Amino acid sequence: MAKSVPLAGAALEFVAREFANYYERNPPALPPGLAEREVAMFPFARTDLMRRHLAFPREAELQRYLRAETPRHLYYSTAYYRHPEASSMNAKEWLGADLVFDLDADHLRSASELDYPAQLELVKTRFRSLLDDFLFGDFGLDPREATLVFSGNRGYHVHVRTEAVRSLSSAERRELVEYVLGVGVEPQAALAEEEGPRGELVVEVAGGPSGPRRTSRGPRRPFAHLAPADAPGWRGRTSRAVLQLLDRWEAEGAASAAVEMTRAGLEPARATRLAKELLRKGRPELIRENRSLEVFPGAASEDLLQVVLRIAAIEVQGETDAPVTTDIHRLIRWPGSLHGGSGLRVVELSREELDRFEPLRDAALAPGSKELVPVELSSAVDLPFGEERLQGKPGERLELSRPAATFLILRGEATWPAAPA
Repeated sequence: MAKSVPLAGAALEFVAREFANYYERNPPALPPGLAEREVAMFPFARTDLMRRHLAFPREAELQRYLRAETPRHLYYSTAYYRHPEASSMNAKEWLGADLVFDLDADHLRSASELDYPAQLELVKTRFRSLLDDFLFGDFGLDPREATLVFSGNRGYHVHVRTEAVRSLSSAERRELVEYVLGVGVEPQAALAEEEGPRGELVVEVAGGPSGPRRTSRGPRRPFAHLAPADAPGWRGRTSRAVLQLLDRWEAEGAASAAVEMTRAGLEPARATRLAKELLRKGRPELIRENRSLEVFPGAASEDLLQVVLRIAAIEVQGETDAPVTTDIHRLIRWPGSLHGGSGLRVVELSREELDRFEPLRDAALAPGSKELVPVELSSAVDLPFGEERLQGKPGERLELSRPAATFLILRGEATWPAAPA
């Protein structure tokens, strides 16, 4: 659950003190139904040992605990229990659970090649799609019924706490996840057989492929027609992905398109020919105009249809951490707490705030003073943090604000304090 860089000595004391000062000034807001939730935490001294089965019927008890036991990671259960302090799940007596979706850069297929700021941007883009396309779109959830949370590191959570979802079983929650993941969705479902216009039938005459040709108008026939891009559900989603794929291939060129077609299972020589045919002048515009992939005659149309839909299906697969949603006993990060792997705040957001939210600016702690502390970089860094720019090479010494130093130390990118010169 918690991924923490081990700390010891002066570095441990420094970061633990920063967390203690934060919780003294900023006690986290209480979730609805705190008295029925299990609370758990990782202490700074033993980040390999979770303390759980804690319960706080009153806010004052929780605040005393946080002051006495500064947590490196702090969680509460998505579930409600009659006896949250019980040490076994059966004894807790489950009463229901919030519905939670979790999206993290770890779950995104294309994130591993990106640096940290780019990962944050990518996961935010995908999170907006999860919200607008699925939760607020296909599922019809009212945005006012969803609590959005930046996790404090590389992801976002959605908490839905309405009575309608509390009693959902793990199997019922899995059905929601499988819809988001596109489990069982066939790309061909985005197609409809419609009667097309009278097509042009190219008839070859004497002289072979390079000889003279004549063209005549063919009969009307059904053709594979993409659903409108604004169609509901996976039909419209797949159509949009096909058109986005075409835009990208136009920008990147036929060679890049051929590589992707080959990866999708097409024989390389045929992929090269097909990519060139697809991107010939005028054909992308024709596809966009009538939403038909059958822009030239013969078996190439079928090849194109299959390979484009196969790739598009991969690109539109939803990306979410299924166990978080399906686990009706799950522990989730506490909004308002600090993430023990970054020192960033776990921030609650509205849908409107999400669009403007920049984690390394808006979740970073304010310096509080002009005091700077020395750190020695363990790895190369180059990223914005609050009002600072963290930049340097391994072994380089920097003077940073206390929040920035905490951030780099927790990420394992710096040590504190630096040894004297």
